[in-house]
Amino acid sequence: MDISWLWIPATLVAAAAQAGRNAVQRGLTATLGTLGATQVRFLFGFPFALLFLLIVCLATDAVPPSVNTSFLLFVLAGALLQIAATALMLAAMRERSFVVVTAWTKTEPVQVAVFGFAVLGDPLSPLGVLAVLLATLGVVVMSARPAGGAALHAGWRPVLLGLLSGAGFALSAVSFRGAILQLDGGSFAMQASWTLCWSLGVQVLVLLAWMLLFNRPLMRACAAAWRSSIWGGLLGATASQAWFIGFSLTAAANVRTLGLVEVLFAQVLSQRLFSHAPSRRELAGIGLIVVGVGLLLASAR
Repeated sequence: MDISWLWIPATLVAAAAQAGRNAVQRGLTATLGTLGATQVRFLFGFPFALLFLLIVCLATDAVPPSVNTSFLLFVLAGALLQIAATALMLAAMRERSFVVVTAWTKTEPVQVAVFGFAVLGDPLSPLGVLAVLLATLGVVVMSARPAGGAALHAGWRPVLLGLLSGAGFALSAVSFRGAILQLDGGSFAMQASWTLCWSLGVQVLVLLAWMLLFNRPLMRACAAAWRSSIWGGLLGATASQAWFIGFSLTAAANVRTLGLVEVLFAQVLSQRLFSHAPSRRELAGIGLIVVGVGLLLASAR
C-alpha cells in the first residue's frame, strides 16, 4: 500500500503545532528571556519524544535501528543549527510581530535554493531567479516603515534575525532528513521517532550544560515555569515528530514548502492572542514571499 502521501497531513499537523508552540514561546520570553524560552521546546519536549518512540515500538512490535557515525554527525549538525535558529527567531519576535517574523523564517525554501547554488553549484533557472527576487522584495516591503531613518534602521535588525533564523532552519531540515536516510531498517515512523529522540537529547544536553556553566538562575526559572512550559514542550515535540515523519517520506523541500501554511496559522494566533493585526504592507510582503516560494518550486519541477 502506498503511504507516501502521508507526508501531506503530517506536514499540516506540524505547521499547526509549530505555530502554537511559537506563540507559547513568545509569551515565555518576557519571564525567561530568549534562551530560556528556547530551552523550553527541547527540555520539556524530550519526555514527549520518548513517549512517541515508546508508542511506535509498542504499536509495531519493533526496536529502534542501529546508529552509525554519519547518522550522529547529521543529528549533531541539525540539533545545533535548530537551537541557533530558534533563538534567533524568538529574538526577532521581541522586536516585531509574531506573524511577520514567522513569515521571515518561511523564506527558508528560497534560502535552500541560494545555498545550493553558492555551495553546490546547483543551477537557478530564470523562473527560479524571479522567485528569489520576489521573496526578497517581500522582505523589503515587510520591513519598510514610513518614518525616518532611525525607524528604518530599527526595522532591519529583526529582518536580519528572521532571515538568519530561516537559514538555520533550512540547514537543520536538510541535516535531519540526512540523518533519517542514514538509518538502515525500521518503518518511517520508527526512523522519525528515533531521530527525534537523538536530536532532542543532544539539544537538551547542550543547553543544560550552558546554563549550568553560565546561567544557573535561568535553569531554576525554567523549572519554576513548568506549568506554562509543558505546553510548549508538547506542541514542540508534536510538531517535530510530524516534521520528521514528513522528512522520512519525501524531500525536505516539499515538506517545508507545504509548511508555509504556518504563516496563515500564525496570523490567526497573532490576532487572537496578541491583538496584533498585520498592516497592509506586511500582508503584501507575506504574499510576495509565498508567491516567490511557489514559483521556486515550480521552477524545480
